[in-house]
Amino acid sequence: MAITRRHFCGLTACSFAAGLGSGCTVNPATGSRDLILVGPSEEKQIGLREHPKILAQFGGVYDDTAAAGYVASIGGKLAATTETPSLGFTFTLLDSPIVNAFALPGGFVYISRGLMALAGDEAELAGVLGHEIGHVVARHSAQRQSQAMLANLGVGLLGAIAGGESSQLAGTVAGLYLRSYSRDQELEADMLGIRYLRRAGYDVNAMASFLERLRANSQLESQIAGRSPDEVDNYDITATHPRTVDRVQRAITLSGVSPNGLRDRGKYLGAINGMIFGDGPKQGYILGRRFAHSKLRFEFSVPEGFKVQNRPDQVVATSKREKAGLFFNAEPKPFRGRMTAYLSSMWARSAALNDLEAIKVNGLDAATGWVRARDGRADYRLVAIRFDSQRIFRFVFVAPPATMRRLAERFQRTTYSFKRLTSAQAAALKPKRLKIIAVASSDTIAKLSNRMAFDEFRQERFMTLNGIRSGERLAGQKQIKIVVRSSR
Repeated sequence: MAITRRHFCGLTACSFAAGLGSGCTVNPATGSRDLILVGPSEEKQIGLREHPKILAQFGGVYDDTAAAGYVASIGGKLAATTETPSLGFTFTLLDSPIVNAFALPGGFVYISRGLMALAGDEAELAGVLGHEIGHVVARHSAQRQSQAMLANLGVGLLGAIAGGESSQLAGTVAGLYLRSYSRDQELEADMLGIRYLRRAGYDVNAMASFLERLRANSQLESQIAGRSPDEVDNYDITATHPRTVDRVQRAITLSGVSPNGLRDRGKYLGAINGMIFGDGPKQGYILGRRFAHSKLRFEFSVPEGFKVQNRPDQVVATSKREKAGLFFNAEPKPFRGRMTAYLSSMWARSAALNDLEAIKVNGLDAATGWVRARDGRADYRLVAIRFDSQRIFRFVFVAPPATMRRLAERFQRTTYSFKRLTSAQAAALKPKRLKIIAVASSDTIAKLSNRMAFDEFRQERFMTLNGIRSGERLAGQKQIKIVVRSSR
């Protein structure tokens, strides 16, 4: 029999937890008895401690006080309707193009500008915020942390009795509780979010309509990246929130609430008009085969036929035809010695490095060498470039040995394309921005799609951005979103 939270949170577990200074508590929002080993004050401290790390990892706060204030006002309106309004929620708009939303213990809720660009009205944004508030109020993070604590304790006791390898299992078992939310937790967060949407006067169907937008966007992003439509991007909200439209509709049905309420599309579109779309100065820009970073002031170009993706932690370029790829990132710590020493004793210290040599890349000290995989099926060409006293940038080129020999010259050209940008070159790099326009009677999807500032997938991007399904027309749309090249 599967052990549910209600079974686990029985007399024995509660008694055991009480011995640790906590126990099963009745959640005022869900009415369920939860095994919680972390108190509210500890949750708040966790959130305060992790908040700066989240900002560092996801581009910081988006530099638009009006947009950030708008998000905070909607979040505050919803939080006031919860069973714990005195918790003290903090709502942050992140400067990230990735469609994402999540929450930390203690009431820290985050959404990205990428998510705001995708949402169609205020009610859809409120639905996302309500769902994250639901996770906080239901104390799902505290439940997972408590489960992890018990798992670690249990494995520790087992290790004390049996010894040996059992202690190595602790991190694995604990890690199971720190991944994406369970289906039950997602359903519970949806039901709470729907409750708070209704109390705040929003149309609860907005939660399902946004999920439809999210699904369409995920499929388009997979298509653009050359992946399977069903393949989930680990950086996307769908990776941590395994929800479906059917399950959200089930939550609405179980909640027994009317779908009538506010949508506020006009107000919402006014709030996002002019917002940066896609990569910005903090992320760098993909310009065809060229990647340029205005803030860090460098650029490089990838070989022809390689598709570039800008991830939070690295730039990736791949070629399905060649079954080859390159990865570009930064060394997180400064290194003062020679670049050959960095490559051999730091970055690749555990590898059998071949043909290690010092090189110059547009006047910058660098080093390179290569490694063959243990199974012999791939070669890895490593290149480390000292950009300044604090930063080293790194390329990894990967391909089957025969392909690596054939691509060697093209990979070498990519290496030597890396260079500093002048102040003028960096200043000339501008982000794309959302523009809200009135729809004229003569406008068509094809006509408006041609105004999108992209080289490919213009119509698909336009339809996904505006929530237009295949076969639909613009009838009834008074205002619509397009993406334009920025002059600022």
